[in-house]
Amino acid sequence: MFGPILTAAVTPFDASLRVDEPAAAALFTHLLRHGSDGLVVSGTTGEASTLTDDEKLALVRIAVRESGGAPVVAGTGSNDTAHSVHLTREAAALGATAALVVTPYYNRPPRAGIVGHVAAIAEVGLPVVLYNIPGRTTVNMPPDLLAELAGIPNVVAVKQANTDLGEARRTVETVPLAVYAGNDDMFLPVMEMGGVGVISVASHLVGERMAAIAAAVTRGDTDEARRMDGELADLYAALFVTTNPILIKAALEMTGAIPSARMRLPMVEATPVQRDILRTVLERQITLSRV
Repeated sequence: MFGPILTAAVTPFDASLRVDEPAAAALFTHLLRHGSDGLVVSGTTGEASTLTDDEKLALVRIAVRESGGAPVVAGTGSNDTAHSVHLTREAAALGATAALVVTPYYNRPPRAGIVGHVAAIAEVGLPVVLYNIPGRTTVNMPPDLLAELAGIPNVVAVKQANTDLGEARRTVETVPLAVYAGNDDMFLPVMEMGGVGVISVASHLVGERMAAIAAAVTRGDTDEARRMDGELADLYAALFVTTNPILIKAALEMTGAIPSARMRLPMVEATPVQRDILRTVLERQITLSRV
């Protein structure tokens, strides 16, 4: 589909809490040089909920410019269908490869509303990646609903951030969509059951090692894939001690990948205790990366 490792990119902010476009461009280039097959911009990890439309589209423009032809998936979904259609149309005009469309949140539409919402967005003509994240939207899309949505032209994949691996397996086995793990700790299990990869947070830091895991699964070397994935378990956990993307932005600041871990309210930066825990894990992972 779009390659096994898609990074859900953070959005750097400057001292005035404006989008730091040079820092974003540098980060996108870094990610694509270090294991990422493509980029997802203006998603949950990109703090889409506090970005304006102009800022979201500027990030798409920058990502397309820096991508060298690699896939750029634009977060265009919201709980307002007309707004989502508008953003998808604009992202398509800027050269986005696909749209990431989250299940409508807060208004919690019934099944028919979800189908109508996705169908309206898909009519734009841009490939659609569904985003099933009930932990944030409170609405789950079970395999039978995903199968119905898969029948809509241009719906091509799902980011499965429902942590129920049984549902993920049923989706892989029964739904004609490319299935991406939506959480890093689901990456290997989803690939082993036949999914195509992950839309990842940890790949900001260990993209090349995650690409090696995907390659091991593809060639049938399950033991090696499990060994490498096990080495990353503490990092996967450390990045989600508190709400994402607080800790990945702290980690990227610590490693020099972005100038600052600034966030817009209501999100706040990591506490000193959280940063200390994260620093210990990062030091271990840096050591492992050099072995």
